[in-house]
Amino acid sequence: MNAHVPSIEQLQELGLPAPVSYWPQTWGWYAILGLLVLALVVLGFKAWLRWRRNAYRREALVQLNALEDLRELPELLKRVALSMPLAPEEHQRVPTLSGSGWQDFLQRHGAVELPEDFSRQLAKLAYSPAASLSSVQREQLLAQCKAWVEHHHVAA
Repeated sequence: MNAHVPSIEQLQELGLPAPVSYWPQTWGWYAILGLLVLALVVLGFKAWLRWRRNAYRREALVQLNALEDLRELPELLKRVALSMPLAPEEHQRVPTLSGSGWQDFLQRHGAVELPEDFSRQLAKLAYSPAASLSSVQREQLLAQCKAWVEHHHVAA
């Protein structure tokens, strides 16, 4: 009778199950993965377009930071306005804007609050020496122009 009793020497180690795959097993997960990749590509393309569209803004900020003569400031702002993506009829009006029309344009497209006499300050600055401004006025004017260039909004 003892012949049928298993002994410890006869025991064998059990084999391990097959490893579990990390890849999805159904087509739905592949579809979701494909949609996610497509969404990332679209978002990346839109970000690249926005970056290219704002190249004029980055260039203007570099020139504004390197500005030595404040007489160049009105011309720089006018060039920024000409570089903005605007409606064709508004784009044609930009070169001739002055006085209250220029002030209205800057206010309408600016995301920052500009002083009431901002366009007059710019016009006076173009024809009078920069020495007539105190250092505080100079820094304030540069900060306002920099804020307008950084934060102005366009229709496109």
